[in-house]
Amino acid sequence: MSDIYEILKKYYGYSSFRKGQEEIIQNILNGRDVAAVMPTGAGKSICYQVPALAFDGITIVVSPLISLMQDQVRTLVSMGIRAAYLNSTLTPRQMALATQNARNGVYKIIYAAPERLETDSFLDFAANNKISLLAVDEAHCISQWGHDFRPSYTNISSFIEKLPERPVVAAFTATATEQVKKDIIRNLKLHSPYTTTTGFDRQNLYFGTFDPDSKIGFLRNYLSQNEEKSGIIYCNTRRDVEMLALTLSSEGYSILPYHAGMSDSDRQHNQNEFIYDRTKIIVATSAFGMGIDKPNVRFVIHFNMPINIEEYYQQAGRAGRDGEPSECILLYHGTDVYTNKFIIQKNSDNEIGTYEERQRQIQHQLNNLKLMVFYSTSTEICLRKRILNYFGENFYPPCGNCSVCNHESRSHFSRIRPLIKVQDRSGKPLIADEALLERLKKKRSSLALAAGIPGFAVLSDKTLRELAARSPLSVVELTEISGFGESKIRRYGQAFIETITDYQNDCKNDF
Repeated sequence: MSDIYEILKKYYGYSSFRKGQEEIIQNILNGRDVAAVMPTGAGKSICYQVPALAFDGITIVVSPLISLMQDQVRTLVSMGIRAAYLNSTLTPRQMALATQNARNGVYKIIYAAPERLETDSFLDFAANNKISLLAVDEAHCISQWGHDFRPSYTNISSFIEKLPERPVVAAFTATATEQVKKDIIRNLKLHSPYTTTTGFDRQNLYFGTFDPDSKIGFLRNYLSQNEEKSGIIYCNTRRDVEMLALTLSSEGYSILPYHAGMSDSDRQHNQNEFIYDRTKIIVATSAFGMGIDKPNVRFVIHFNMPINIEEYYQQAGRAGRDGEPSECILLYHGTDVYTNKFIIQKNSDNEIGTYEERQRQIQHQLNNLKLMVFYSTSTEICLRKRILNYFGENFYPPCGNCSVCNHESRSHFSRIRPLIKVQDRSGKPLIADEALLERLKKKRSSLALAAGIPGFAVLSDKTLRELAARSPLSVVELTEISGFGESKIRRYGQAFIETITDYQNDCKNDF
């Protein structure tokens, strides 16, 4: 078993763990099941990837969405970690090859959809190999009281019981009430798990709610001030998605639609255009989101009020996963309430259960909708407090980073507000050379294009900013930059050193 700090530094380029990570990892390595609630962007994946690399055997990660698996595996491979995914996107030949490689122990980490666990071939592979850890990502999907229930998740425990030796089981989610956490522990049959909630607050996110006379007018004004930023606009209906995408793209904005009514190929194409930064904005229904691991999303705007706070926070949490200042804005109108009530009733008609059970579920969802309305129309209570209180966490305002605490007009978005300072791992404020930062971004783009991967898979914006602030000129100095692990130094280190050197020489020649 390897030292977890050596693994963290070698593969991830970090010298210390974030809040809660080390305790979770140590419990897993000690053979204890885990149920962890951690906010989006808090580093949940490290909590099961580091133990996976420390254990002798294989780690299976159950993940609900294909795009999430692909993003995670692409990132792991770029870091020099042997990983693969098994899902419906693979051809029969690719599936056979990947399964054979898995049997031969080629991969340390294997991502699979919950439905895959029910197949004879996957169970045969798992039963004949040492499975050290089974990690369940987006574990709230196992609860009928959660906002994104997936029936296939309820079969995970039966898969575990069929294995000749029970692995450690670790469940992770970003949004879960007390009821959902209890469901996760019960339905996965966790053994005396170490449970932790590391806190839901994400200080880098600004929260704002507005009820402008014209939502489209608000959007136009906002987007005109944020033309270079990447963002997501959520709508409740496919019609609104198509309308916004058509209207805004015709006005010159870099924007594409995404909803369940589109073909698989069109959805995949538009998603890739967004992830690879070839389009700046995606406008989507709730079909888009949980599987997106794009760290440089700078804003998430809800064109309509979501159905509950869990769904809202899950979607808004796509912003600022890299820790950089980002904005979460909700545009409210009274008609959103009626639309959501219609959706609740329609979904109930499709549910299995007795009439009484369906009525209880409807009432539960209507109560959650009421709390969402309170949030959306709040003028006196801090928005951050409303969110955190919903998840059972105390918060004492003012937060200084929401529209209520900043006393912003309910109809206009104020650009004058405090920004969270970005710091390096020692806590010192980073002051980047903006001209150098632009050169580093161009170099990252060229490297990403050559490798066929998104720019953030090369280096994050945060790492680039630290490079532009510290200007390392040697491989030794690169090892001190947060996010530069051994594999990335080997692949990209010299290219960035040369970019910094060329920039400094150009600056000298200017004098």
